[in-house]
Amino acid sequence: MTGERFYTVFETASGFAAIGWNAKGINSFRLPAGTAHEAERALLRRLPDARLVSPPPQIQAVIDDALRYFAGARVDFAQVPVDLGRQEPFFDRVYAAVRALGWGETATYGAIAKLLDTGPEYARDVGQAMAANPVPLIVPCHRVTAANGKIGGFSAPGGSLSKARMLEIEGVEVRDGIVTRNLPQLGLGL
Repeated sequence: MTGERFYTVFETASGFAAIGWNAKGINSFRLPAGTAHEAERALLRRLPDARLVSPPPQIQAVIDDALRYFAGARVDFAQVPVDLGRQEPFFDRVYAAVRALGWGETATYGAIAKLLDTGPEYARDVGQAMAANPVPLIVPCHRVTAANGKIGGFSAPGGSLSKARMLEIEGVEVRDGIVTRNLPQLGLGL
């Protein structure tokens, strides 16, 4: 039974999202899309054997937090248990560092690489980890931006517009795809 994977789809203020889980934690999260079918299809590409079920209380609590987040409430997902599956060791380190970014706090791909004691050439690898992130929002890849102030790419529905909207929910000012103001950094040295 521990190998079973489950999912559900739910509607947020920004559209339909989907969440997948197993006995260890959240293993997939699909950011809001235009329809429930789109959200479900995106999740099932990652978890084709997952079963649609009603969420147990601990998963419903994460869903409730996601609903509050997309409605504009300040929510912290740092303690949500996740099961990211087998990842490259560097990706695991990137995800742990990005989970330490707080509400409205941004860091560049290069700053994350530096934080992990790697050279600037690893900034691209940080970007690849963000693009492969199986649980966006919970591992807040939307808070990682390009060095030139641009918000950078985003593989979720809506692309960089969705990333900009999520940053704006958190009080980060974005104009024409460029971060123009964000909350003070919270001591990560980024």
